[in-house]
Amino acid sequence: MEIILVLVGTLVGTLSGFFGIGGGMILVPILLLLGIDIKTAIGISIVQMVFSSFYGSYLNHKKGSLILGEGVWVGIGGFIGGAIGAYVSHLLPEKILQFLFLGLLFFALYRLFSAKVSDSGEVKRLSSIVLFVVGLIIGIFAISLGVGGSILLTPILAGFLHYPIKKAVSAGLFFVAFSSVAGLITKLSTGTIDLGKGIYVAVASLLGVYIGIWLKDYVHDTHHKLYLLIMYLVATLILIKKMFIG
Repeated sequence: MEIILVLVGTLVGTLSGFFGIGGGMILVPILLLLGIDIKTAIGISIVQMVFSSFYGSYLNHKKGSLILGEGVWVGIGGFIGGAIGAYVSHLLPEKILQFLFLGLLFFALYRLFSAKVSDSGEVKRLSSIVLFVVGLIIGIFAISLGVGGSILLTPILAGFLHYPIKKAVSAGLFFVAFSSVAGLITKLSTGTIDLGKGIYVAVASLLGVYIGIWLKDYVHDTHHKLYLLIMYLVATLILIKKMFIG
């Protein structure tokens, strides 16, 4: 099982760096296929997200694709929301969590599909209060499902605020750093996390994050959006298979 977790971690880390996601959207369905229950899968996912989001954000900042200013306010909201969301996942039945996760994937597919792709252009400015509230809501919803929140934030930044797709991806991964740490603290305090399996996946994901961010620089924005859509669709199909076919 440990070797499988390492391979899964490397794969998820690559996707995390390339798509700017925490990795939970892909990792949770894979862990479900491996026979791990959804609440344990969510805990493992949160551990992996902490590692990949911090390392990925550091690399993105070095490359100049991460805008720190507005991202901090969204991140603070995500930190508080993530702490709340971790408690929510502990209280809700597994079936409800699965349906919420499926709804999250459908929303992300719709928003990303309708978003216009641009390499440059004016980015809408929002007040710090609005950004904080956006982060809070996303953090509650996302961490309760074992994802970092970029699955929601990236389509919002690209679709509503007209962020260039690669900057939206970098901002999404930065947000995950805040929400996942809050989720991890809460999960550890409630004793609902398999830290052993989580560390295997998380450490392996660091190599994948480096590869994913390196690949991102060689892909045009239009192609990047297409790959994002494909990735979201695959995750949706995996979850549907698990829920309705077994």
